[in-house]
Amino acid sequence: MDVSIVVPVRNEAENVAPLVKEIVAALDGRWPYEIIYVNDGSTDATGERLSELMKRQPELRQLRHATSFGQSAAVRSGVRAARGEIVATLDGDGQNNPAFLPKLISAIEKGGSRVGLAAGQRVGRKDTGFKRWQSRTANAVRNAILHDGTRDTGCGLKAFRREVFLSMPYFDGLHRFLPALVRREGFDIAYVDVVDRPRHSGVSNYGFFDRLWIGILDLAGVWWLIRRKKPTPVATEVQ
Repeated sequence: MDVSIVVPVRNEAENVAPLVKEIVAALDGRWPYEIIYVNDGSTDATGERLSELMKRQPELRQLRHATSFGQSAAVRSGVRAARGEIVATLDGDGQNNPAFLPKLISAIEKGGSRVGLAAGQRVGRKDTGFKRWQSRTANAVRNAILHDGTRDTGCGLKAFRREVFLSMPYFDGLHRFLPALVRREGFDIAYVDVVDRPRHSGVSNYGFFDRLWIGILDLAGVWWLIRRKKPTPVATEVQ
């Protein structure tokens, strides 16, 4: 298995089948791959829809959280279960177009050991004006403090080496700080412009105000982690 696609979802029953179809169309014939849906405590028919699809799509797997633990926890569960060396993620609401997955995966392959993350950067966003404003504000504040050089950390389209992700300190909200933490580990970041689109159906299940104050604390914590990072010593064994 070369590539694992991880999709965190909560209450996205109507979006499951169309998105799986698009992921398969984007990746078939390019790499040996698997699709891991992490069902983050859904209370609708998301689990049932995935189980039905798994009968027809042998590359599809489903992990389930008994209750919702949030997007970062869902991504981490998927990465830990992944069998691919390269992991790519996208949101389960259909706003992230799977057609851009090959560009992200190729950016990791071409970057070799130097590139630790390929990050999607949204253009032509289809969110409301308020969501675009809150995203611009959050990105500006984060970049001013962490200097991660990334204009859009909220895009769910990302690709990275599994071992790089698992080497980073885990906390709730990790997915919003991946560029800063990847740079902290000494890796470069490749950026890929991706075209945003409206979600297929439903409404967002991961809100803004419920994570605002936690996000401020997370920002302070990541700043501290970066400041406390010391060069990794080169250890040689004495014979």
